[in-house]
Formats: sequence, structure tokens, C-alpha cells
Amino acid sequence: MKISPKEFRVREGDAVRLKQWPTKVKAFYKSEADYQKKLAEHIQELSERQNHLYAYNRYAVLLIFQAMDAAGKDGAIKHVMSGVNPQGCQVFSFKHPCAEELAHDFLWRTTRCLPERGRIGIFNRSYYEEVLIARVHPEILQAEDIPDELLHDKQIWERRYRSITEQEKHLHRNGTRIIKFFLHLSKEEQRKRFLKRIEDPHKNWKFSQFDLAERARWKDYMKAYEACLNATSTANAPWFVVPADDKLNARLIISRIVLETLKDLQMSYPKPDAKRVKELQSFRKLLAK
Repeated sequence: MKISPKEFRVREGDAVRLKQWPTKVKAFYKSEADYQKKLAEHIQELSERQNHLYAYNRYAVLLIFQAMDAAGKDGAIKHVMSGVNPQGCQVFSFKHPCAEELAHDFLWRTTRCLPERGRIGIFNRSYYEEVLIARVHPEILQAEDIPDELLHDKQIWERRYRSITEQEKHLHRNGTRIIKFFLHLSKEEQRKRFLKRIEDPHKNWKFSQFDLAERARWKDYMKAYEACLNATSTANAPWFVVPADDKLNARLIISRIVLETLKDLQMSYPKPDAKRVKELQSFRKLLAK
């Protein structure tokens, strides 16, 4: 069964209701062996296209991953990007901002980490935290020391959505292609994964009491995600809602979406001019002796 990225894409202007989006769909693999085979094929093709991107050196690609805890962001990044040349890939994880970051506007810390031309950048969480976790926890917003008139502005979230979409439009105009993934996990599946983290000594480090506190705000987070997806999924920087209850399926879906995006880029390998061809031929003669 072929994976169609359109099935998971949030179209611009859509009224997203996450309850209507599945957290699990029919598997695109028949067995774990079949999954391994399909993922290996995707990784091989992704590696080839990433080399092409690097050689062409005109476009950059930014992958953004957002999700509730235990949705599988780290695993998806690890497995899907396992075959990519590290020289052409940059991964950044964004947690609570430091003092220097809080002293700047909310887009500053991520703007510094945007991928260069020819490279794939990966944001494990991103500037979207500023309209998700900061919306659920107003105390975070208060800690940013923004002017009072902005802090109490009833349209603060709409203004932040606008700042984000305008930045993404600017990046697209300058050759950066942005793909945004929301790994859509069910509350029940999260509960099961949390229990596994507690039961497995090797995964204990992944769990803390704060995970339970955040889980208690599930409905608030779903509302924040819905508002965010509605406001910021655009034709040039779309959101994809990836069913995340099945980790293996999610990885296949993500890798296919990335591949389709790379396929759409008008790229070619650099062609040498006449002078360069002549120079290469002279080198060939020297090596052939």
C-alpha cells in the first residue's frame, strides 16, 4: 500500500479538530521484516537525495518535530535520518530557554540554528513551543520580560502566529523548504509508554514527575495544538499530522513525506564549464600514467 502524504497534510485554512484525526492507521508494512525493508529503501533514497541537495547547494530543508511526551520524536529522527551524511544534517533540540535566549525575541534562538544551503536541519521541538507550552503555562510567558502591553494583549497568540508564518514565508522565498510534523499520539498509548519507561530500568531516566503534570493538562495542550495547526499550516510550510500510536508506521510516513519534498525540488548536479572539463582531462592524463 502506497503512502500518500496528502492524507496527513493540514491544508491551509482547515479547521483542525484533533479528535477527527486518527492516532493509528492501517499499517504500511506486513511484518517487522517488511518494515525494515521498506525503511531501508527510504533511507537509501533519502541518502542519495541528500547528497544531491548538498552538491546543488541552493536549497535548505528544515524538518520540525512537535508532539506530546513519548510520541516518538527522538526515535523517528534517529531511524529516518540514520543514513544521512552527518556533514549534510544538523539536529537541534530546544528545551527551556536560557537567560540569554529570554533576553531576545522568541524567534531568536531558533533563527541562529537554521540550516545552511545544501543541508537538512532538524528541530526537535522548535519556536512552536512559544505558542504551545507557553500558552498552556502563562508563567513561562511572564518570565520572558516582554513589555506589559504585549503581555496583556488579548491578541498575543495571533500576533505570534503571524510572526511565525511571516518568518516561514521569508525562508521559503530564500530557498528553505519547511516540513512540520505533529506526531499525534493517543492519551492511552502515552500511558502505556510511560509505564514501560517506569518498568524498564534502562528507560527510567526518560520519565519524571513533570511528565505526569503535563499529562494532566492534556486537553489544554490539544486546544493549543489545534489553534496552532489551524493558524500556521500554509501552502509553503505545511503541517503533517502523523498517527503516532504505531512507531514503525509513523517512521515510514515521515520518511516518505521527506522524500516527496526532496523530489519536488528542481535540482541538478553542478555542470563543469569548458575550462573545468579541460582541466579535469589534464588531471586524468596525469593519473593514467
